[in-house]
Parts: sequence; C-alpha cells; structure tokens
Amino acid sequence: MRRSRRRGLWIAGSIGLLVVAAGIAVRVLDEPARRYLEAEVNRRLSGYTVSIPGLRLHPLAAAIEMREATIVQNDNPDPPVLHVRRLVTSVDWRALIRGRVVADVLFDHPTVHLDLRQVRTEAADRTPVEQRGWQEALEALTLDLKINRLRVRQGDVTYVDRGPFKPLHLGHLKIQADNIRNIRSAERTYPSDVQVEGVAFEQGQIWLDGHADFLATPYPGVEGSLWLERIALDYFRPLTNRYNVSVRNGTLSLEGRFEVGPKITRVSLDQVRVQGVALEYTHTRETAGAEQARVEQTAEVARRATRTPSAQLAIERLDVTASTFGFVNRAASPPYRLRLTDTDISLRHLSSQPRDGHASIALRGQLMGKGPTRITASVKTRPGRADLDITTRIEDADLPRLSNVVRAHGGVGVTQGALSLYSELKVENGTIEGYIKPLVKDIRVGDDGSAEGDRSLKRRLYEGMMNVAGKVLKNHSRGEVATVVQVSGPLERPHVSRWETIGRLLQNAFLKPIVPGLDPSRAPGGERAPTPDAPAAGTP
Repeated sequence: MRRSRRRGLWIAGSIGLLVVAAGIAVRVLDEPARRYLEAEVNRRLSGYTVSIPGLRLHPLAAAIEMREATIVQNDNPDPPVLHVRRLVTSVDWRALIRGRVVADVLFDHPTVHLDLRQVRTEAADRTPVEQRGWQEALEALTLDLKINRLRVRQGDVTYVDRGPFKPLHLGHLKIQADNIRNIRSAERTYPSDVQVEGVAFEQGQIWLDGHADFLATPYPGVEGSLWLERIALDYFRPLTNRYNVSVRNGTLSLEGRFEVGPKITRVSLDQVRVQGVALEYTHTRETAGAEQARVEQTAEVARRATRTPSAQLAIERLDVTASTFGFVNRAASPPYRLRLTDTDISLRHLSSQPRDGHASIALRGQLMGKGPTRITASVKTRPGRADLDITTRIEDADLPRLSNVVRAHGGVGVTQGALSLYSELKVENGTIEGYIKPLVKDIRVGDDGSAEGDRSLKRRLYEGMMNVAGKVLKNHSRGEVATVVQVSGPLERPHVSRWETIGRLLQNAFLKPIVPGLDPSRAPGGERAPTPDAPAAGTP
C-alpha cells in the first residue's frame, strides 16, 4: 500500500509538473504567436495597420484570444477605425463533428469609428476593395482556417461628419452568420443563416433575418426580411446637406424584404411610415450646375432601372403624416421660401417595373400655412420613362405670404389678395398636355406703408397701373382675375403662349366669368367642348 501510494503521488506530481510546464510553454509561445500574427496580417493588408497588444493561446479549447486589437488608416491614424476588446478564433466544433476543420470567429465589443476624412481617403483609393487584402487579413487571424461561423457581440458603429451634427450611431449590435463555408450553391440559393439586430440613433431599432451565399462571386448575395422602427431622420443631415436638402425631426419605420446579389437587386417594402419630418430643398446660383447634374444622373439611373428586370424596387404602401416640405430659391431676387405645412402623403403600389401596373399618390396640405392644397396623381412606369396624370387644387392661398414669390417672378409686391389654382396635366410618351387655371381675388399690388419713402416714382406708377389693371380685369360676378393657360408639347420644353394667356385673360374678364374648380371639358387627353374661353379641339 505504501508503494502504491508513493507511485500515485509520483504520477500525480509528474502530471502536475507537465501541466505547469505546458502552461509555461504556452505562455512563452504567446508573444511569438502575437508578433507572427500581427506581422502576417499587416503583410496582407493594404492602406491600414493592425496592432495586437495582447494574445493568449488556449490549446485545450483550440482557440486564440486577441485583446485590445486595433486597425488604423495609415493616412488618418487617429482615431482607430476599429477597436476590438476581445477577438476569439476557435475551431468550430459543430463542423468538426461532420469532418470539417473550420473556424468560429467572435468579435466581442468591437467599436467602429469613421469620420469624413477617413471616408474620403477610402473613396479616393483606386484599388478595388476585393484587392486590398481584407479577406486575406481576416484569414490570417484564423491561421488560414476557413471561417464558417462569425459572431459580433455588443458591436458599436459611429460616423462623425464635419459641422455641428449629431454622429450617426448604431449600438448594441448583435450579428451572427452560420454555415459560411458551405459548398458553392446554385444561383440565388442562400444556404447560410444571417441575423442582425441593434439600436439605431439612440431610439430606433433594426432587425434583419435572412440568408446568404458568402461564396457567390464577385461578391456575396444576401436575402431576407428587414424591419426599421422609429429611425430618427435628422441624424442624416450631414449626408442630405450635401444635396441641398435639410432634414429636421421626423422618424422612419419600414418593413419588407430584400435580395442583393451579383445578378439581382430587389427591394420590396410592404409598408413605409414617415412621421413629423420637416424637409427643405435650397436652390442657389452657386450649386445650380451640380443640381442639374444630379437631376440628370438620377433620371439616368431611373431609366436603367426600368429597363433592367433584375433591378426591382417596389413600395406597396408609403404614408407621410404631419410633415412640412419647403423650397428655398436663393437665386431669385428677392429670395423666397415656399412651404407646404400639415402635409399628409399617401402612396400606393409604386414599382420600378412596368408590369406591376399603376401607382397612386394623394397629397393634402396647406400652402404657406393657409391655402388648402390637394394633389392626386396616377403613375405608370414604362421602360425608360413614367407616364403621369396629375390633378392639383389650391384654394384661397394668402397672397401676402407669397409676396416675395410674386416680386421675384412678377416684379411687384402684393399686400392683399387670395390665390386659387386648378390644374390637370397628363405626361405621356415624353410629352405634356393639360391646363392650369389660376384665379386671383381682391388683389392689391404694392409694398406696405413702411417702405413708401424708399420706393421710386417709377415703381409707384407701375404698381398703380397694376392695381388699375386688376380692377379692369375682374370677373364682375365674383371679383376675381382669372384665365386658363393651356400647356402642351415636349416635357423638356412645353409650349405656353404668353400672348394667348393675356388674350384669354381679357376675354374672360369681359365676356365670361371663370368658375373656380376643375374643368371636366378640359381633362387632358379627352374631348373638349368649345367654350368662349377655350377653342375647340384642333383649333390652332
């Protein structure tokens, strides 16, 4: 018994010594392994530098744990683009049971930071993304084992722009992708599961549940369901300001499905909701050229989308409520602002593909806060273009609130009056046809009394003549000045005759009052009955 006891103690002691020796050996190997991995990753990566301050080997778990790793952009090293509290690479035991030696990668508390300098440097790099070594660098961290499972725990992404703007921030990100190294699949077959969830801009929520083909070429394909809830829109001001668009307040929610792959881009949104947004577009002389270029570029993209069956965008329902839309023209003299307040917009069945039928749009709002406005439209998408039927009603808008608009385009100020406007326009095959019927009531032209001494005699005489003309050109039964303007011709340069408009104005003033409202006899594309203020169809 004494001999057995001694033998057991020797065996236990030997095992203990071996464990201690193995632990010491492993700890001794930590630093060489750290230096090797850091050098190998940087050798494969272009334009960025990786730092791995700490590394621990875990032989029993077949894992490598890196701590406080960072990635910096060489041209803008401060702050780091990525900091990871813990990055653990281990053997995927589930795949090992099936005879595959692949890696399971965990990013624990990764923090991504991007600013405008870093984004511009990245955009200026002419080397394609797939040739900058990102995938090869990540594989170096796994000792060149293929990655089969990737997880992100408590991720954090921040984008900081120039100016006094709140940073774009995504927090509490949880990402999991499984079965990444599946066999190559048939086109538009997605064997890998992907889940993403997180908090957007402090109060919003993001969920993505889908599938992916990570082996698709030239880039992976992903399809699934997407939900966004209460995304604050004013966080996007740094981006929208570059396109002369200012966004304040408002939230965005949506739900739908998407598919993005090498040969298809499909987004199908079941419901989109925008609440309480204030959006304003500003036009200036300095940006006029860039604005026109953006319009042409957008139109070209839209034309390509309608001609490409693999590019699909569909919105079944979009609702905008309690919102304000504005237009500021700083190129005019004087500058002016148009605003549509208390606006509700309802859009149904919008699609980029002609086969999906007509879309309908309905808008209700107040022009300059006091002028009930109703616009309805029917949209039919066709290859390379869209056909529209638009009906507009604006009633009793306050003209003094539009005084700068009138002065900029008419050369006079307005101190009294109300404007109503009715219009039906049809756009088809690149041409426009229809009418615009403006009615002005109780108009008084001129400045307010405070500026009387500063006005030239020439301007006062001109304004006096305009007031007299307004009294002469009244519909006697209603006290209104009115006409109907015919619009026709190519969409880029429609024909609107100024002399014909003046003649109609005189004719209507003395012969036949114009009744407010839409005119059924003038519906675009239909037969028009001859009336004293409109020639018969076919009349030159």
